[in-house]
Amino acid sequence: MSRSIHRRTFLTGAAAAAVAVAAPTASAATGPRISTAFTLPDERAYPEGIALDPRTGDAYVGSFTDGAVYRAAAGSRAAEVFLPAGADGRTTANGLKADRAGRLWVIDHTTGIDVYDLRDRSLLTRFEAPQDDPHFLNDLVITADGTAYATDSARPLIYRVTPADLARARGGRAPLTAHYDLSGAVSAHSPDDYTLNGIAADPAGRLLFAVDMTGGGLYRVGVTDGSVRRVALHGGDLKHGDGLELAHGTLWAAHNATDTLTRWRLSPDGTRARLTRTLTDPALQVPTTLARDHHGLLVVRSQFDKGGPMGQGVPETPFTVARVTGM
Repeated sequence: MSRSIHRRTFLTGAAAAAVAVAAPTASAATGPRISTAFTLPDERAYPEGIALDPRTGDAYVGSFTDGAVYRAAAGSRAAEVFLPAGADGRTTANGLKADRAGRLWVIDHTTGIDVYDLRDRSLLTRFEAPQDDPHFLNDLVITADGTAYATDSARPLIYRVTPADLARARGGRAPLTAHYDLSGAVSAHSPDDYTLNGIAADPAGRLLFAVDMTGGGLYRVGVTDGSVRRVALHGGDLKHGDGLELAHGTLWAAHNATDTLTRWRLSPDGTRARLTRTLTDPALQVPTTLARDHHGLLVVRSQFDKGGPMGQGVPETPFTVARVTGM
């Protein structure tokens, strides 16, 4: 990664060191509990994204450093390589999602989005990012009708891939095009700073919610009319906000550089959110994203501050995905 990406992605130096000694905000007896859900096989994995197969409960985790994708079968304590490093020319795997049609969507932040068949691991389609402008594809969500939306962290854009787009491109390549421009709503940042990161959608797929990692804001996008408004946050903010998860009006967020998870209650119209719980614990190991199943939250422990894109040092191995309950 370039130094500019280092700067805009994470805290460094003294700020990162302060994170390492942060104390938990809730005791193990009364609050959320952190354990290890499963291990990853690569000693240089530095995982970033996670996806749950809604049909099987299998978890897929992507490596930010080499593009490998790992699969942990439901209930398994150890993941195995599903797509090897460098598969199909991919050098990183950050945002991941699995859809109900048995496809895995994998973002390479520089090249685009690869769509795989989960049955035979074949590459179905690649949606190529525009190469004429700065971009950093980051996270994605798939709505109820099968449409995929992906954020750009270099510019406040959201890309869209509809089922019709996927059908037309099947077996080949197609351009990835921006559909929503949030530049009129998102606070101005330095060119080296991230803008949009995690993205989530309401169950009906009518509203999208994207976090501004640098400014700490949450933005609501109306899918039909393209309206954009900043969500009024009460009780805190979403600075360093990375992955998001939304279910039943509750929004969970991973705050990477501060080893924090937050839980928010959204208003029915999605215009307001109230902070209801915070967990800060170095055992989260720079959490980049999370996914929810019936046991609780699966949280990716990136360890980006230990020899990864966030700092120097030696990571604890094996890399792991955490299980957080009571959050």
